[in-house]
Amino acid sequence: MVTIITGTTKKPVSSERLKKFFQNHEEFQGYLYIGYPIIGTIEGAYPIDCLWISPDIGLVVFNLIEGKEIEGYQEIQDDCANKIEAKLKGYRELVNKRNLCVEINIITYAPAIGNKKENDNDYPLCSTEYELEQQIKKLKWENKSYYQNLVSVLQAISTIRKGKKRRETTNSDSRGTKLKKLEDSIANLDNQQSRAVIETVEGVQRIRGLAGSGKTIVLALKAAYLHAQHPEWKIAITFNTRSLKGQLRQLINTFYIEQTNEEPNWENINIVHAWGAPGGGEKNGIYYMFCNTNNVEYYDFITAKNKFGLNDPFGEACNKALADTQNISFLYDVILIDEAQDFSPAFLKLCYEMLKPPKRLVYAYDELQNLRLQSLPAPEEIFGTENGKPRVVFKAANEGEPQQDIILEKCYRNSRPTLVTAHALGFGIYRKPKESNKSESNLVQMFDQSSLWNDIGYEVEEGTLEEGKRVVLKRTNTSSPVFLENHSPIDDLIIFKKFNTKEEQDNWVAEEIRKNLREDELRSDDIIVINPNPVTTKLNVAPIRSLLFQKGIQTHTAGVDTAPDIFFSENNDSIAFTGIYRAKGNEAGMVYIVNAETCFDSHFDLAKLRNQLFTAITRSKAWVRVLGVGDLMEGLIEEYEKVKKHNFTLEFIYPTKEQRNHMNIINRDMSEAEKNKIKENNRNILNLISEIKNGDIRIEDINGLNELLSLLNQKGGINN
Repeated sequence: MVTIITGTTKKPVSSERLKKFFQNHEEFQGYLYIGYPIIGTIEGAYPIDCLWISPDIGLVVFNLIEGKEIEGYQEIQDDCANKIEAKLKGYRELVNKRNLCVEINIITYAPAIGNKKENDNDYPLCSTEYELEQQIKKLKWENKSYYQNLVSVLQAISTIRKGKKRRETTNSDSRGTKLKKLEDSIANLDNQQSRAVIETVEGVQRIRGLAGSGKTIVLALKAAYLHAQHPEWKIAITFNTRSLKGQLRQLINTFYIEQTNEEPNWENINIVHAWGAPGGGEKNGIYYMFCNTNNVEYYDFITAKNKFGLNDPFGEACNKALADTQNISFLYDVILIDEAQDFSPAFLKLCYEMLKPPKRLVYAYDELQNLRLQSLPAPEEIFGTENGKPRVVFKAANEGEPQQDIILEKCYRNSRPTLVTAHALGFGIYRKPKESNKSESNLVQMFDQSSLWNDIGYEVEEGTLEEGKRVVLKRTNTSSPVFLENHSPIDDLIIFKKFNTKEEQDNWVAEEIRKNLREDELRSDDIIVINPNPVTTKLNVAPIRSLLFQKGIQTHTAGVDTAPDIFFSENNDSIAFTGIYRAKGNEAGMVYIVNAETCFDSHFDLAKLRNQLFTAITRSKAWVRVLGVGDLMEGLIEEYEKVKKHNFTLEFIYPTKEQRNHMNIINRDMSEAEKNKIKENNRNILNLISEIKNGDIRIEDINGLNELLSLLNQKGGINN
């Protein structure tokens, strides 16, 4: 069976016919890409209509013709073959000496021309499914052992994850050398990430994933891919964290040049902040543009806060703008939203309204990095109804159709110990309840649906994910690749350390950073110092910065000493200090979290403080130091020691509904399609049970029963 990955195309009719051909011929194997790849040439971008990678045939490029005009198709085939060959010869794993070991076949498919009398064997032209089948059966490939290499090359899409600049290291065991090996290991995108980049929905699409799963990279590459395929489209990519702007621009620019040999047309692809302000240029933002274009009142943060209160001033401002606009002007063909968990539904709806039909909106998020403590609802609720029906409905995934709901379950930033530690502290898995309230659950927050633990890469090791039942969850080698932790001992990957005074903490951090730069072969941009509380950051990090200045080490507080859109210094010669809000979306090899004791306990917003700590820890690509002062820091260390004692698994009693009423609930925004699928499966199970009880079906007649029981045991769904 051929796996079909559907990108964007200017030839929808012939593409659809080709998809149906492969769906009708399950004897064929491999991957069919529609609207991919894009080949960079001296003349610019050269998009391929369709490409099939087959383990038996090699590579088949389909040149598609929508109408009946076929003149010049031979020259197009020659041109296409030469460009594909030139691209593939750039990969050593596909070449033996000077010879490309991949068979390149070109077929022109023109379904609108009807039957034709004769075929040119040198330039195959097919117009019917029968002709396609006969032509494909003629094709042979002698070097089938190169198939997996070919798949890897074409699925990788980009080497975008490679380090920003070449690392110069002399010690084979230094932190700098280890970090270089890590960066090289994750340079290419995996299959699911690549699919998320290419697959294009004519409507709304969402991408979910943990910190470090590649959401920002996928969104940036998706913007560049759509720009290359449709340079006339107006595309916006927006975000909450100002310091993401430079990162997004660099990713889009690098990928676009890599794919097309040209610079993007920045007139048609805009990287803009969500809010914005008058003045144009760098101040522009989605909300401001909406207000300005539709001639409705604009609120800055202070005005919005005074009018709507502190709970959700931006969301309320967006709601008012939508309510005050009668005929909304369409500004974009595509909008992509990063960090969607930080926005209220009103902003997503505002973006949706700004789009030209068919409303191509892509939003990516991680509920666990939500610093607002308000989860996004289902898409049917976000985008409202029209004539009593939801304007946006996520359909169940069908083979050959682009996915509307994509989950990136692999984490490529954090090692297994680091990520499990972050989850344990974020959820309060091993937190000790107060003596005054022993009936209180130790948990600070929990998912509204237990199945979300599986979605983010955990599996049940012991027990069951049921209310009031004990469960032990572990991460898999697939969702947390082992190479992310094998480079260093666990006691070096993660250090929790308590100090008696803040001065002791600050001196320790300054000396460790000196060692990182002078002895460990790390660069300045390999290091981030995070103060979780954004309000106290400037004051709290000043002493460490002063100590580093005395050692001749430059530092800056992101967004304070630099422009709001800058996080790392342009010359990579200054250490970034930051609060949690500007840290989001950024990463570094070594992360120092100072004054972490402030996240241990609180009478108010404990879940928010724990999310700050979770987000800070998950900025680390390799090593993390969680540092603090006094008894509260001792409490965090006790929780971490329990994580270690449990061999970096999560063991807890799944909270009852009554207990969950007293904790923060992280909602999974299930679509109606998902809800209906669950309801249908439940009905089928109930019907099956009823028929067994009535004697209409015998248990021994049920196919796959043992497999089902085994699966339920593995997933923790039943008790032994």
